[in-house]
Amino acid sequence: MAEHSFDSIIVGSGAGGAACAYRLTRAGQRVLVLEKGPRLVRDASTLDPQRVVGEGQFKSRETWRDGRGREVVPEEYFNLGGKTKWYGAALVRFGDRELEAEPELGAPAFPLDAAELASYYAEAERLLGVRVFERERDLARITQGLEPHGWRARPLSMGLNSAIVGHADEATHFDGFASPRGLKADAEVALLDRICAAPNLTIATSTPVRALIAAAQDPERVVGVRTADGRVYRAERVVLAAGALHSPRLLAQFMDTQGLAASPVRAHVGRHLKLHLLTAMVAIGTRRVQDRLRKTTLWLHDEFPLSSVQPLGFDADLIARLIPAAVPRALAQPLAARAYGFFLQTEDASHAHNRVAAAADGTPLIDYEASRSPRSLAEHRRLTRRLRLDLARQGYLCVSQRIGVTGTAHACGTLRAGRDPERAVVGADGRVHGLRGLYVVDGSVLARSSRVNPSLTIFAWSLAVASGILALGRRAA
Repeated sequence: MAEHSFDSIIVGSGAGGAACAYRLTRAGQRVLVLEKGPRLVRDASTLDPQRVVGEGQFKSRETWRDGRGREVVPEEYFNLGGKTKWYGAALVRFGDRELEAEPELGAPAFPLDAAELASYYAEAERLLGVRVFERERDLARITQGLEPHGWRARPLSMGLNSAIVGHADEATHFDGFASPRGLKADAEVALLDRICAAPNLTIATSTPVRALIAAAQDPERVVGVRTADGRVYRAERVVLAAGALHSPRLLAQFMDTQGLAASPVRAHVGRHLKLHLLTAMVAIGTRRVQDRLRKTTLWLHDEFPLSSVQPLGFDADLIARLIPAAVPRALAQPLAARAYGFFLQTEDASHAHNRVAAAADGTPLIDYEASRSPRSLAEHRRLTRRLRLDLARQGYLCVSQRIGVTGTAHACGTLRAGRDPERAVVGADGRVHGLRGLYVVDGSVLARSSRVNPSLTIFAWSLAVASGILALGRRAA
């Protein structure tokens, strides 16, 4: 059994893992990044709708059980860069009030306030090349029709290279696809590629972590990890960045095997899972849609304070897959050519019964019910009805589909951060309460998911935590 020593071991290479690796590596730390999946090939296969959407070739096949015992396969991705390789690149800051406690949602305040997070947001936006794009003609027409009914449009901040508009295959296939040209600011392209040649960085792909390792005679100190092939890697600290479905299972296993099950922190590990309440809507009109990028605008409405709407970056080929199967396929494509797709999301409650854990037979468990968020569910239903009505006023026929428990793109909350160890798992410095040498930088720390996509906040949080780790090291020196 081989042993290797590093300053920091980072488990996972998505938004949080890559941002932490970037900051620590550039500061001269010896960093090991362990990624469960492979490095994606950068070829046209990741833009192929049949391979990506139809066959789900790049998705995880890991089988879970839901709270009712049924088999489900969450839409997870294991590859270098994590889910950011496949995200829609919408990179929006949480509003100031969305970092505060929300008792009606059962959510404590985030341990960093808006002022403390601002500089890290700005740095993440710079590293990711965040920009806005001009609203295209068809979307501008739709927006103009919605504004008299209370909808407020604002530019959607995107992590896309401006050159993408010149590549039709990528401009119409970035939302849910990996960019072979590196035109989308995913964690690999924007962060890991900047440091991959550094002699103090080691990246190991196709290397699942099976367990955290405690110090001898000190169960509250984490000193390394054991991988699936039996190798042991040791470090001054371990940073969990495997995602909100996977990091809590590693922590729960560690605490239970080390006799820490009675800790107040253990009671919250894996709980308070948040997914957003999500609906995909297709609006079919009479004009052929000419827009290429599409995903340029965010819509808000005062009647729906927990919700937002954004276009899907889908062309006709992809929208045709969202049209109900009852429609003959010969009609689906012409209809899709006249359609726009929209993504509706509402922040759900932070409910302790929504959780990830291990079932009795060891199978991973995802127990999540939208009905546990009654306020949010009522708002989401009203949001869907209202948007459908206001689009109908412009002559659009709308069909919609709720995205259920397998839609885990925005999963967070399962190791929520807070200053009170009686109510939270992770402290303001990113360290797990009651443990030494263990930090968390993925979306599991977010007790609130806001009404927008959480990716930018994960990048910013990770940069903040890594900065704190380095500051602590300087003080110790």
